[in-house]
Amino acid sequence: MVSAVFHSPLESVPPVASGAERSATHSIASNADRTSDKAVKVLEKTSATATLAARTQRDFSALWLRVLPPLLGLGLLAVIWEVVSIATKASIPSPKDTFLQAVVLFSDPFYRNGPNDQGVGWNVLSSLKRVAMGFGLAAIVGIPVGFLIGRFTFLSNMFNPLISLMRPVSPLAWLPIGLLVFKGADPAAIWTIFICSIWPMVINTAVGVQRVPQDYMNVARVLNLSEWKIVTKILFPSVLPYMLTGVRLAVGTAWLVIVAAEMLTGGVGIGFWVWDEWNNLNVKNIIIAIFVIGIVGLMLEYALIKLATAFTFEEVKS
Repeated sequence: MVSAVFHSPLESVPPVASGAERSATHSIASNADRTSDKAVKVLEKTSATATLAARTQRDFSALWLRVLPPLLGLGLLAVIWEVVSIATKASIPSPKDTFLQAVVLFSDPFYRNGPNDQGVGWNVLSSLKRVAMGFGLAAIVGIPVGFLIGRFTFLSNMFNPLISLMRPVSPLAWLPIGLLVFKGADPAAIWTIFICSIWPMVINTAVGVQRVPQDYMNVARVLNLSEWKIVTKILFPSVLPYMLTGVRLAVGTAWLVIVAAEMLTGGVGIGFWVWDEWNNLNVKNIIIAIFVIGIVGLMLEYALIKLATAFTFEEVKS
């Protein structure tokens, strides 16, 4: 005989918690949620603080690595300079004496007591004026010639031997030719700057034109573009990075040449000022002039780098 045991439905239902128990449970859950939120916020603040501290540390490390090497280099130069000054028994002025002389010199850089007695500022401006004129003429002539040489094979074969022959000639070798033709020191100096500045612009522009992808030229041929459209729409944007590189090289060469040219031609200019101070045996001013020439050349180079960066494609900059 099988007996079946039936349970009442009431017995299978769990007992219902009382109101006090439900309130306590809800309070515990709320406290747990608030505690969890606070922990998350604390973790977020801690993470943000750690990230900021790490970023600040990286920034200071990068700044330190950028500032420290130049300072060490300048310090090494000052130490070597001081040792040379001691070894030559002050024939070469010490850094301290040169600095004191520079303070006096730059307290009035634009005085003028006559055509051959002017401040260092006027001499620098005179040299920059000659460089601007010679360099500008070289750019006006050299860049179009570079486009033509790079664009047409016949002209490239025609002018390449002449450029290879003339480019290695020292710029100062052209100075007597300038004096003979122009009968004046200023035009001869400008001519020397022109002839030494034109080669980098011609060569770099021609190389840039020759390296334009052939696909671009094929598209221009299919579209039957005019030569003016090819130059302005295809060649010029592609050649611009090479052209600006040539400009940078040319202006650096021009600033080097003007100092030597002014030493030989005389007149007003930073090169003549160096030679005049040598004749007066004022070595302090010669050393100051060396630093002035270097700083001005560095400023010209930096300005042209910024110009090239503004107009250069990203893949070429890298």
